Amino acid sequence: MASYTVMQFVDSLMVAQVGPLEVAAQGNGGIWSFTLLAFLFGVVTMVNSFVAQADGAQRPRDAARYGWAGLWFALFAWIVLCVPYAFILPLVFRQMGHEPALVELESSYAQVLLLGGIASLGGKAMSSFFFGIHRPKLIALGALIGNVVNIGLNYVLIYGEIGLPRFGLPGVPGVTPLGVTGAAIATVIGTAVELSVPLSVFLSKRMHERYGIGHAWRFDWTALKELIKVGAPNGLAFGNEIVCWALFMSWLVGKFGTLHLTAGWITLRYMHLSFMPAVGFSVAATTLVGKYVGAGLPDIAAQRARLTVAIALVYMTVCGVAMGVFRHQLIAFFALGAGTEPEAAVEIVRIGGWMMICAAVFQTFDAIGLVYSGGLRGAGDTVFSGLVTFGLAWSLIVGLGYLLAIQKPEWESFGPWLASSAYIIALGLAMAWRFESGAWKGKRLVGPPS
Repeated sequence: MASYTVMQFVDSLMVAQVGPLEVAAQGNGGIWSFTLLAFLFGVVTMVNSFVAQADGAQRPRDAARYGWAGLWFALFAWIVLCVPYAFILPLVFRQMGHEPALVELESSYAQVLLLGGIASLGGKAMSSFFFGIHRPKLIALGALIGNVVNIGLNYVLIYGEIGLPRFGLPGVPGVTPLGVTGAAIATVIGTAVELSVPLSVFLSKRMHERYGIGHAWRFDWTALKELIKVGAPNGLAFGNEIVCWALFMSWLVGKFGTLHLTAGWITLRYMHLSFMPAVGFSVAATTLVGKYVGAGLPDIAAQRARLTVAIALVYMTVCGVAMGVFRHQLIAFFALGAGTEPEAAVEIVRIGGWMMICAAVFQTFDAIGLVYSGGLRGAGDTVFSGLVTFGLAWSLIVGLGYLLAIQKPEWESFGPWLASSAYIIALGLAMAWRFESGAWKGKRLVGPPS
C-alpha cells in the first residue's frame, strides 16, 4: 500500500510541474473516476475475507472458487458500469460549473482511468486472494514493478519532447507532451503490469496443485452471488464515502475557487501518505480476523485486530504530528511548481496550511476506524459498517459541510474541512464500539473447519 501511495504522490508531484490547473484536474478526475471504482472495490475486496476464512478452515477448493469469483466480477463490472460511466463524466463536471479548461483536463484524466479500470479491478481481486492466503510479498513485488513502469512512463508522457528544463532534464524527442492525460495513461499501464505478477502465479501449476485453480475457472454463480451479497454493504460503505469526499472537494471546496481546490488536493496527497499504508494494516486485520474466525478462534482474532490497531495508531499519529508542524513547507513543496505564479503559490500555501491542521487532528481517529472496520470485514460483519458510514458521511461531510460553507462563507473552505474532521472522528469511534462489542463473533462466511 505504501508503494501504491508513492505512485500516486509522484504522479501528483510530476503533474504539479505543469501547473496548478493540472493539479486540480488530476484530483477531480481521479476522485470522480474512483467513485464508481470504489463501490466495486468494496465488493471485490471481500474476496480476502472469503479466502482467509477458507484458508483458516482448511478448505482450499473454496479459496479457488472465490478467487475466480473476484475475477469474473471484475470483468462484468468493467463492461457494464465502468465503460458507460467514462462517457457520462464530462456532463457531470460541466454541471458543477467548472471552467471549460478544467472540464477538458479532468474529463480526459478520468476517462483514461475508467477505460483502463479492468486492470485495477482485476488487480484488486488478485491482491485480495493472495492476502487471504497470507502471501502479501507477491503483491508488494507486483506493486514495486508497476511503480517503476509508471514513473518512467510519467516522465515520457507528461513532459514529452519538452522535458523539465527547470531542472536541467531533457525531453524525449518526437514525443508529444500529454500533461495530465499522460499521467493517466502511465497509471493504467503501470497497473496492468502490477496485475500481471500475481495473475501469472495464480494461473501457475503449483497453485493448481494446491488449490485446484484450473478446475474452478468456470463461472460459479453461487460463489459470485455470495461475494456480492456480503460485499454489497462493504461496497456501499466504501463507495458512498468516496462520493461524499468527491462532492466535498469538487463542490464544497470548489465553491471557493481553483486555488482552494489545488490546496485541497495537495493536502489529500499528504493524507494518502498516512492513509494508504494504514489501509494495508486494515487489510492485515481483515486477513487475520478472517483466518481465525474460519478456524473457530474468535478470541485470537480479536487479539490480532487490537495489535494491528496499535501499530496503525503509532504510524498515523506520527504522520499527523508531521503534518501539523511542517504544514507550510509541505504545501509549498507542491505549490512552487514551474507553472504557478508567485502570488498564487503564496495563497495556496496559506489555504493549505489550515487544511493540514484539520488533517493532523483526525489522523489518530482515522487509524482506529480503518483497522477496526477491516477486522469487521474479516468476520463478514459488513452491514453495520455500510449503514453507519452512509449516515455519517452524508450528514457530516456533505450536510454539515454545506451548512458551514453557506452560513460561514468568511471561513472559506476551512468550514467544510471542519465538517470532514468531525466525520472521521465519529466514524473511528463507531467502528471501535462495534468491534469491541463482539457482535461479529457469531458470523461465518464458509463452512466449519475440515
